[in-house]
Amino acid sequence: MQWTLVIPLKPLARAKSRLSDTADDGLRPGLALAFAQDTVAAALASPAVRDVAVVTDDALAARELAALGARIVPDEPLGGLNAALAYGAAAVRAAHPESAVAALNADLPALRPLELARVLDAATEFPRAFLPDAAAIGTTLLAAGKGQELRPAFGTDSRARHRGSGAAELSLPGVDSVRQDVDTAEDLRAALALGVGPRTAAATARLLIPGQ
Repeated sequence: MQWTLVIPLKPLARAKSRLSDTADDGLRPGLALAFAQDTVAAALASPAVRDVAVVTDDALAARELAALGARIVPDEPLGGLNAALAYGAAAVRAAHPESAVAALNADLPALRPLELARVLDAATEFPRAFLPDAAAIGTTLLAAGKGQELRPAFGTDSRARHRGSGAAELSLPGVDSVRQDVDTAEDLRAALALGVGPRTAAATARLLIPGQ
């Protein structure tokens, strides 16, 4: 089975505010864009991924991610992360009703295509499935098979919320790159230790990362 990934991305000027101790207001938008570019590039290189739809209203991000091969879906609901994901999934299904759809975070700069394929292959065993983040509190991927609604519940304690919604929790070894999202300086250090993509590597070269 090949999947269509739906990746939400808020306006870059508002992204990654929790990295303020590492990157100032002038650097954070570029850092968020680099995360998204490396995430999208790795996702499109995964053998389990047919295509990627990015839900965003940021003109720069839309242009740069479209150049990588992503389909851009305007965030018409403007209702936050889960509304954007539901809208993106509906747009995908309007064109391809039988698509298997997975929501993926935009801040996975160490993402490995084959590790993503392992996660998606495991998700095919369930109607809906999710992968918890490295902190074991949130979620980095939520998958819905053919004919299944995505029903995203991202945000605070999303691991518990997705599990409570009936989605199967995927427990796979060796997929750290799919679990390591970046919200804090500690997260960024962990991603750098895994090995980030080229755009994130270039964007972080100018940063003084606490503890690095």
